[in-house]
Amino acid sequence: MPLKGSMSMNTQTEEKQDERRRQLLEFLAGEADFPQKRIPKDIQGQKELLRSLMNVRLPAEIPEGILRIQDEYLEQALEEKGITDCRSLTPCDSGICLWKGDITTLRCGAIVNAANSGMTGCYIPLHACIDNCIHTYAGMQLRLECSRQMKRQGFGEPTGLARITPAYNLPSDYIIHTVGPVVQGRLTASHRRLLADCYKSCLEKAAEYGIKTIAFCCISTGVFGFPKKEAAQTAVSTVRQYIRENSGSVEKVIFNVFSDEDLKLYRRELSLGE
Repeated sequence: MPLKGSMSMNTQTEEKQDERRRQLLEFLAGEADFPQKRIPKDIQGQKELLRSLMNVRLPAEIPEGILRIQDEYLEQALEEKGITDCRSLTPCDSGICLWKGDITTLRCGAIVNAANSGMTGCYIPLHACIDNCIHTYAGMQLRLECSRQMKRQGFGEPTGLARITPAYNLPSDYIIHTVGPVVQGRLTASHRRLLADCYKSCLEKAAEYGIKTIAFCCISTGVFGFPKKEAAQTAVSTVRQYIRENSGSVEKVIFNVFSDEDLKLYRRELSLGE
């Protein structure tokens, strides 16, 4: 039977989180000229609207007070989802781990984001892509930082390179962003080479920053259309080769999957059986 004190603490935490969400919704709705009267009364509806407004917000400065509220809100949301420390993951193949879970909850040196050439995230409300999820839970400052980097560069991010940012509200230290190849029609050797470049560039960026643990999502296998089986083959072979040729550069590489299909494919590539 729960203690009364713990129940009271949970209620206080929920009330604080409700108030933070309300303040964020009022701010973002005001910016977007979204009618206040249309803010849902139910918690799930409010959460979805908040994420949607964050998704469509253009890169811009965030008032200090709102930023503090957002960070407190995301910190609590992350705590509710639960954090996995990469140190708890057992390597299955020469420093390589396979983990099924939510990459935004993984504590490690860096997680990899499958970005688009604009580099400022996915602007489709509630889209399930990894780019959208990472930008949502890292916070609005990630989009602003990416925008500043792209303005300095002056052109879209080429396929196969890697760019690094702080992880802000995520439990990882950094986010390494890479743009994978888009496959429309037949898979070619060029597609495979560009995907391999993504993995190699991210590993090199990690080494440059002294990052010893890095988690890869399944780059290019979503809306970019890279066949999942061939993507897993390229990912595993590229990482294995890098580890062989750069001993000690990284200590742990995590292949993060979210679906049973991807888990099965990576288990096969890593010779872990079905």
